[in-house]
Amino acid sequence: MRVMLLGATGLVGGLALPMLLGDPRCTALVAPTRRPLAATHGKLRNPVLAFDALPAAPEWARVDAVICALGSTLAQAGSREAFHRIDHDYPLAFARVAQAQGARAYVLNSAAGANAKSSIFYSRVKGELERDLRALGFASLTLVRPGLIGGQRNEVRRGERLALHVLGALGPVLPRAWRINPATVIAAALVEAALAPQPGEHVVASSALVG
Repeated sequence: MRVMLLGATGLVGGLALPMLLGDPRCTALVAPTRRPLAATHGKLRNPVLAFDALPAAPEWARVDAVICALGSTLAQAGSREAFHRIDHDYPLAFARVAQAQGARAYVLNSAAGANAKSSIFYSRVKGELERDLRALGFASLTLVRPGLIGGQRNEVRRGERLALHVLGALGPVLPRAWRINPATVIAAALVEAALAPQPGEHVVASSALVG
């Protein structure tokens, strides 16, 4: 399988990167980023480009599957418009480019509660992306929907840190759907769905990502 990985500089994508490079089922890995990756590998290609101006039919986009782990927060993005662009427009633009070059599988790191009709802006954007990816008609579409993601981020998210502390302490007595989803477990689910794509649409709920 030739795989495209979006979000390789983030928490989940950064964990998926070595998993893919170390898996013999992945014969080539394309990881487009806006700044160069530190990682080097014989089967890794790292196009550095502006996500706002993707080429129409790049040769590097000839892949079998796409894993999207792109994601931001409103605080990071700075505005609702910027958040929508990062969490909806970019993943959809890469989906169209890859599909036009032959990709048949798309695996999305979405979010629990994703719903295009949600009154919560974050959940609505995630739901709109799921809806718009579904409309593209990939032969295999997997929607991984974690809740609170556990792992060491480069940036500080104070509210998330507090929630992780509370849920970590209460974990053993909470329903599985409410427990922390380790980033390593999420990354593994994304990788497996891309390297062994199943026909149709599949949803991986947060309760299946507890570890």
